[in-house]
Amino acid sequence: MLVALWAQDADGLIGNQGTLPWHLPNDLKFFKEQTMNHTIVMGRKTFEGMDGKVLPKRTSIVLTSDKAYQAPDGVIVMHTRQEVLDYVAKTNEPVFLIGGSGVFESLLSECTDLYRTWIDHRFSGDVYFPEHAIDWNDWTRTKVIEGKVDEANPYPHRFEFYQRTK
Repeated sequence: MLVALWAQDADGLIGNQGTLPWHLPNDLKFFKEQTMNHTIVMGRKTFEGMDGKVLPKRTSIVLTSDKAYQAPDGVIVMHTRQEVLDYVAKTNEPVFLIGGSGVFESLLSECTDLYRTWIDHRFSGDVYFPEHAIDWNDWTRTKVIEGKVDEANPYPHRFEFYQRTK
């Protein structure tokens, strides 16, 4: 089971210079709850945007075309889409794609589920979710959880769950 998991603003923005353009603790909590004790797959820039830190209690895969890329201990480096798909085929657990844009574009066609945090605000940034890589007619929204807006989480947001129907 391959699941794409991302947060985006109202314009589809997902990143700014290697980091998230917003601070939304509810989304970080959601991310942790979904990915804990599972495998996460990310591109090199996404990994380096997390300061190259391995997230605890998760298996981390960095997908990069750089054959000489050296990741810290505890990180699996893969160089092709097929390597990721072979890994997914060998596990009975969900594997989460967490970005960036190139990883999503390469593997969205293989996903069975999508978990999107929609932030009803516009931010500045330089990386957008590859909307052209999804035919939304192939997906059904199965659940929506409204995020709580408070002092720490000032932007209206919701967590959306989709399953592939075609």
